[in-house]
Parts: sequence; C-alpha cells; structure tokens
Amino acid sequence: MNEQEIKEQVKEAFSILMNAAQPEKGTLLVLGCSTSEIVGKRIGSGSSEEAAKALLDALLPLVEEAGLDLAVQGCEHINRSLCVSRATMQKYGLQQVWVRPWLHAGGACVTEAYARIPDAVMVEDLKGQARLGIDVGDTLIGMHLHCVAVPVHSTLRRIGEANLVMAFSRPKYVGGPRAQYDNTVRH
Repeated sequence: MNEQEIKEQVKEAFSILMNAAQPEKGTLLVLGCSTSEIVGKRIGSGSSEEAAKALLDALLPLVEEAGLDLAVQGCEHINRSLCVSRATMQKYGLQQVWVRPWLHAGGACVTEAYARIPDAVMVEDLKGQARLGIDVGDTLIGMHLHCVAVPVHSTLRRIGEANLVMAFSRPKYVGGPRAQYDNTVRH
C-alpha cells in the first residue's frame, strides 16, 4: 500500500462519513488508527510512521475545512488517551493527562497527531462527547462516541489492509406512543 492510495482512501472515507452524518461545524470527530493494520500486520506489531503521515496529510485539511474538532486515540499502552488541541480540551471540559505518545506507546498515528496538532495536549477520554468516529484497524473507539451511535455502511471497507468502521451519533429517542419528534434536530 503506497502513501497516495492511503490518502485517497482516507479522503473517500471522510466524504462518505460527512455525507451520512451532515455534521455541524464544531462537531467532535474521534479517530482511532492502527498503522500496523494499514500495512498488513497485526495491531501493535509494526507501527508505520509513513502510513500515519499519509493518513493525517489527507485528514487534517479535511477536518479543518469542515470546521470539526479532532481527537486522535492512542493505544492501550497509554490507556487509549487522546490527542486534542488545548482549545478542544477546554471546549469539552476534558481532563488532561501527563503522557507523551511515541511509536511504541500510543502508536504512530497519535504520535504524528501530537506533533502536528497546534498546542496539542493528551486527555484521558472524551466523556462520550464525540459525534463522529473513524476507526481504522479495529482500535475500539466506541467508548468515546456519544450514544446513540449509528454505523455508516459503505462500499469502502478498508484503508490499506485495515478494517474501516465509521459512525455518527444521534439524540436518543425518548417517550412512548404519544411522543412527537422534532425532525429538524441535527445529529
């Protein structure tokens, strides 16, 4: 898998997610990524700085253009803490943690994000506030998504060799047979 193919797949995935979710500016997107899986290895066994750079080369401009807030999840060696901008941490009331991701504790993608996101900090979790999710390589981002998560079904099933799963969230339905619902509520 070359870097250009990764970039094109990321752009396609992002477009599919945006079309399905129709998010408002300022929506929080969580990315989980195993670059090992992208290059065809078992998760955690072969982090690829090149794959991380290609993925973020494609994703970061799209996130900025869409006006989204981004959180990039690290691996279990740093308790799946996430890289966000300091402004995002403050906006969502997140708890900063003292860790610096690197290739063998966090993974290539969060390490690259930490180097590229302006005023980057690491936070413990997102308190279930992410409304959009992209999971590349089965990294288990569900804990960061706001309920109710709606899977985005797509013909694009992989980025590189890694499984691709995407979701957005919607408000919970409450009430019963007499309840009425506002169809103008955005996701």
